[in-house]
Amino acid sequence: MTSVLGTFAYLVGMDSRKVDTLVAVGALAAIVGGTYGNLSWTGPFERPLDPAGLTLITIAALSLAFRRTSPLAAGAVAAACAIVYYGARYPGVFTAGPALAAIYTLASLGRRRAAIWLAAGLAVPVYAIMALAADDPAAGNWMTLLSGWLVAMVVVGEVVRARRAYLRAVEQRAEEAERTREEAALRRAGEERLWIAQELHDSLTHSISVVNVQAALAVELFDRHPDRAREALAAIKESGREAMNELRASLGVLRQLEEPEAGLSGLPRLVSRAERAGLRVSHTVVGEPYALAAEADRAAYRIVQEALTNVLRHAGTAAAVTVTVEYDHAKVVLRVENDGEPGTPGPGMGLIGMRERAVAVGGSVTAGPGESGGFAVRAELPTGPVPA
Repeated sequence: MTSVLGTFAYLVGMDSRKVDTLVAVGALAAIVGGTYGNLSWTGPFERPLDPAGLTLITIAALSLAFRRTSPLAAGAVAAACAIVYYGARYPGVFTAGPALAAIYTLASLGRRRAAIWLAAGLAVPVYAIMALAADDPAAGNWMTLLSGWLVAMVVVGEVVRARRAYLRAVEQRAEEAERTREEAALRRAGEERLWIAQELHDSLTHSISVVNVQAALAVELFDRHPDRAREALAAIKESGREAMNELRASLGVLRQLEEPEAGLSGLPRLVSRAERAGLRVSHTVVGEPYALAAEADRAAYRIVQEALTNVLRHAGTAAAVTVTVEYDHAKVVLRVENDGEPGTPGPGMGLIGMRERAVAVGGSVTAGPGESGGFAVRAELPTGPVPA
């Protein structure tokens, strides 16, 4: 059993041409052995097998070496040899075997028409020879079963072809599904990286801007007004603590812990922090507040946070800021307006990040100079489900 498995594994690893050559040599040995062993009978007037008959058997069998590279030509040679062999009344029916194998190969390769024509090209002359013989075939003569074998080879070849096509389709679907999974995983990874970048940018930039403003104020007041400088340093300490808390909360999300509390409910805390940084902030709510979807709620908070950060960075603490949240049945409108100088925008992702957050939940953001000076940010976020 071990030797058989080893031989099979060896044949599987070989080139198809070498396998076909081995099959042809094996078929030659089997046909010659079966014929000399009188394992079949073609009629009462068989002639002894001579070198010419052996030559016909050899050519028919060795044509199997080309059954996959040139199946029609190989089948035609094998069928011609079989017809001449039976016409000369050589013994045995095995010489038709190579032609049957070629017919099967044609059908399995999807060349059904060629397989049928080759089967007819073998059957018609053979049955004509039988019809013109002096004596009718004896009962049980194996040659009378030729038509059944020809039909069987075509049918089996068709079944194998359909099976191979089915397996190829299954493999293609599996490969397509694998590619789709890989693309989805890459897309999710990209979205997660963008989310991480936005979270860190929005939370840390705001806190660092507050620290910078308070640090500049503390340096300016250190000698003249130490009490106010001390207040500024306390504000720096508080901003640093809040920055650490937000960073820890964001990292907690990455570890799949509880999400940080960042939504419209946290706006009063955000406004209070901006006031401690020196801004004059007015917070107004219009309409009856209601809960938003988690993604929209977080986007609203981050948009207001980034707008306040931009005021600190570009307009300074001299600016007065108005934060308005307007609840409508179809959307929530956020407005962050200041009356300071717009300043010169530096390199950064603030406005881009705000727009990306709004678009991600189906909303929009506009930003630009206000009607009466200063700078205004306006965001509209839908109240419906977040688009997939």
